[in-house]
Amino acid sequence: MSEFVQKEIGNPAEIGKNFNNGKAFLHDLLGLSSCEISVNFMPKGAKIPFCHRHKQNEEVYIFLSGEGTMTIDDTTTAVKPGSCLKVNPTAKRTMEAKTDLQYVCVQAKAGSLEQFGFGDGQIC
Repeated sequence: MSEFVQKEIGNPAEIGKNFNNGKAFLHDLLGLSSCEISVNFMPKGAKIPFCHRHKQNEEVYIFLSGEGTMTIDDTTTAVKPGSCLKVNPTAKRTMEAKTDLQYVCVQAKAGSLEQFGFGDGQIC
């Protein structure tokens, strides 16, 4: 069995054309076992048509290009390239694109990370 999986999602700028609803989910594509990751594209003026929350997973949003807003509970905050937001599971969230917006979303069970960075690495 190989120690890695490599798949292609294509040019991130074309996610909106190549994947359903502008989202490339990597869980099934790569066989992930610890998290869900999506690479996302929202065209200018698009808004997530629903507010949602999670039962146990926190989400981290990493914005790569464009500008927009995220509304988390009763707070609306501007996002742009380089913006990173962690949203706790029970917080209500939605998003709107002011310009074409690209971002990555990582979803994992809150409180489950036991090791990270150099604590998990080993020199070979």
